[in-house]
Amino acid sequence: MDKEVAPQVLAVIDEMRLSGPRLTPVDIVARMGVLDAREKASEQAWLATGDNVIATVWAERVEVGDGGHWFCLESLDAQRRADGGTRTPFQTQRIKDRLALLKKTFDAGQGFRAVLQTNRVPIAELETSRSAKVSTRVRDDDEWHVAEWAPQRQIAVLVRGPRGWTPGEAEIQAARARSGLPEEKADPGLAVTGPVSQEAVQAAAMDYVMRHFKGYGYKAEDVTARALGYDIEVSNAKGATLLRVVVKGTAGEIASFRLTSGEEACSAREPLWRLLVVSDAIGSTAQHKIYKPAEMTQAPGFEAQGR
Repeated sequence: MDKEVAPQVLAVIDEMRLSGPRLTPVDIVARMGVLDAREKASEQAWLATGDNVIATVWAERVEVGDGGHWFCLESLDAQRRADGGTRTPFQTQRIKDRLALLKKTFDAGQGFRAVLQTNRVPIAELETSRSAKVSTRVRDDDEWHVAEWAPQRQIAVLVRGPRGWTPGEAEIQAARARSGLPEEKADPGLAVTGPVSQEAVQAAAMDYVMRHFKGYGYKAEDVTARALGYDIEVSNAKGATLLRVVVKGTAGEIASFRLTSGEEACSAREPLWRLLVVSDAIGSTAQHKIYKPAEMTQAPGFEAQGR
């Protein structure tokens, strides 16, 4: 809500809103190069033409730091809301998609374009109230960038304007408290003190995939021990088998994988066979992609047998 926005930020939003053409939230994103903006109206980040990333920034969460610099904290926990509640599978996937695009810009050292927006209800009710809806959305002409990506702290720091400035620790802690993000605590999944083992990465990937399918209401059965040429069998509520999935995980130094001879043989004969690769498998920013047999060599980290 407007009353939750810092006065300096709200003044800029009002100026942008009054000086530009009257557009709907979808039209604003479409004019920024998102060709399927209407179909993806509920998303929180988009890949626009020219491989440019556009992301929403809730003005209620923007802090004005030292020297007038704007910044906000982005939670890297896709599973839990700021109030500690659990997101629905749809909400979780939407946050994962957003984090993947922001991480893409961070890894490439690139900025992203932002659309500043305010909510019709208190920002704390953003993901719980049925009345939550964009009140105002404007295109920010200043570029934003991810100044820090800190999985161990479960946050990313988004900064408006040129690189070179980052908020101090006191500013970060104050912003964390105001935004309702939980206090920092050790995360066993992130506290890696030595090299990550292939076994640990694979176990994390399997756990991720099982939770992913079960979260959408499917039955997921781990059949790894039966050496069938796939790891998980996915079926619907009526018992019909939908997928037979081989799971491979990557994380840190474990950046590649190979299929076993049994898995390769199964991919050639089983119509429901798929390769599912979980990247950054250890931690809360895991992402996955599914490949058909004809596409599996395109998977990042895939190594053919005999190499």
